[in-house]
Amino acid sequence: MTLSHYQNFAVAIYTRVYEVNKMSDLNYLKDNFALISRQMKVNRVYLETHRDLVVADEATIRRAKEYLEGLGVKVSGGITITVNERNRFQTYCYTDPAQRQKLTEIVAYTARLFDDFILDDFFFTNCKCPLCIEAKGERTWTQFRLELMTEATRKLILEPARAANPNVKVTVKYPNWYEHFQGLGFNLQTQPPLFDFIYTGNETRDPVLSNQHLQPYESYEIFRYFENIKPGGNTGGWVDPGGSRYLDRYAEQFWLTLFAKSPEVTLFDFGSIQRPIQLEQRAPWQGQQTSFDFDAAVAEYRQPDGTLPPTARLTLAAGAAFETVDAFLGKLGKPLGVAAYKPFHSSSGEDFLHNYLGMLGIPIEMTPHFPIKAGTILLTEAASFDPDLIEKIKQRLLAGNPVVITSGLLKALQGRGIEQIVELQTSDRKATTKDFLIGWNRVYHAERPITVPRIGYLTNDSWEEISCLVGVTGTPLLHSAQYGSSLLYILTIPDSFDDLYVLPVEALNRIKEVVARDLFVRLEAPAQVALFVYDNDAFIVESFLNESIEARLVYDERFAQIQDILSGETFTGQEILDWFGRKTGKQACAISIKPHSFRVFRAALPGVPGA
Repeated sequence: MTLSHYQNFAVAIYTRVYEVNKMSDLNYLKDNFALISRQMKVNRVYLETHRDLVVADEATIRRAKEYLEGLGVKVSGGITITVNERNRFQTYCYTDPAQRQKLTEIVAYTARLFDDFILDDFFFTNCKCPLCIEAKGERTWTQFRLELMTEATRKLILEPARAANPNVKVTVKYPNWYEHFQGLGFNLQTQPPLFDFIYTGNETRDPVLSNQHLQPYESYEIFRYFENIKPGGNTGGWVDPGGSRYLDRYAEQFWLTLFAKSPEVTLFDFGSIQRPIQLEQRAPWQGQQTSFDFDAAVAEYRQPDGTLPPTARLTLAAGAAFETVDAFLGKLGKPLGVAAYKPFHSSSGEDFLHNYLGMLGIPIEMTPHFPIKAGTILLTEAASFDPDLIEKIKQRLLAGNPVVITSGLLKALQGRGIEQIVELQTSDRKATTKDFLIGWNRVYHAERPITVPRIGYLTNDSWEEISCLVGVTGTPLLHSAQYGSSLLYILTIPDSFDDLYVLPVEALNRIKEVVARDLFVRLEAPAQVALFVYDNDAFIVESFLNESIEARLVYDERFAQIQDILSGETFTGQEILDWFGRKTGKQACAISIKPHSFRVFRAALPGVPGA
């Protein structure tokens, strides 16, 4: 078998210990890998040595490794540090001497077999046994676990691994629930510098019918965040088929990972991706043309009666997504976005809010470090974990750089010095509205009422940019206050984040005009249509809606036209004037987007050939 590869990224498959042990019959590996390789291109296979106290047979690992390497496949190790995954993901106890010893043995065993291995995303602790309670003492569980798992990284993982194999490289894969890492001991401040590499859990699954309710944008944003935690050391994104009701949703997670410029994508796992495709996995919008062409992906597998055989597996969906993205990924530069500060170990009442904002069409570039060099920055309630935040905001504003904060952060900063910048008041009072005033006498309506916290301000000291109208009263949705050489903006966040999705397009457009002002392009569209921007004047628009929509691109006047990289279609913009007929330096053109589809564009300068 001669294996081919994608041009712009690598693809890996993770194999659990249960499937590794099945490879004692080498035909199990040969037959299934041959089928998988016909449906997508594979660079690497991870062979797991341990999960749930089950250890893979050494002779089986060596035979499987020899066979795969003979095909030109890179083979790496993997460890899942669970006692019983089915018992609410029961992890090892890192205060139990017997389990600590067991882990060092597993690590050394793995390092002797492989020159590199990855820890699946269970290298945390949820143990509250008597030993842990005693060891914790007066510390909080978060403080105790952060310190404990940093020590475990050094003593139980890296030291025994390098003692067994001085050349071994160790990667830790972090899961998708990054907002809560600190509470279970994942230490994003101390661990990434210790490990050789990190890896990203990009699975977002179904945003409604899964317990996590993660928004699709996180499949992009989380990779960018981890890349900013360990620049150049975040080596891949990881997706599983769990909780994806439709093949479109499964495929979306792959291309969003690649939009973030992940160098490798791992499919979890060798067993689950062998599931046959079921026709009921077709989405209700399938039949309209989308970026995932189900019929084309399965056409050669259809039987005479139109059904699909068991050989038509989930890897067909992955392969179709990879082929589609590989055709243009090399034409995209480095991702750009609004700098959003999330300090290490921060958590707040605005957990995962950045992903909802990304779903509004605001490109987000989250970072654990205060963005000193950025233009406009975005600060959510998580930024309140920085004790020096007020002074940093002042310095930004005095230097002429706008700062956007959320209502959650405003409340968290009350009494901590925000009054030195602007005197605003928040309380537990609420306002419920579906009407929004922008400017003078322009009222726009939401599909249903939303509830927001009320914000009080001093007339003529600060100004409502967008007002929530509530009978004969109102409260700001977007507010601004001058300080020094720039403006502090306050974005009011509804009590339920999903209410952001019903804001009128006109309100969303004004919010994006403020927050994304430094980018060369912005998107005027309903919520759940995202924008991905790159530093070579390329960008992607993706709709997560179930119906086709019309949108508008607003971009710098220095560009001569916009070109669709995939179709070659070109768009010439019309100059935008402000309310007083003055030039804004922007132009705009209309585009259409099909349901659950993306379009890839390039903004072309005058005299520069098309993409």
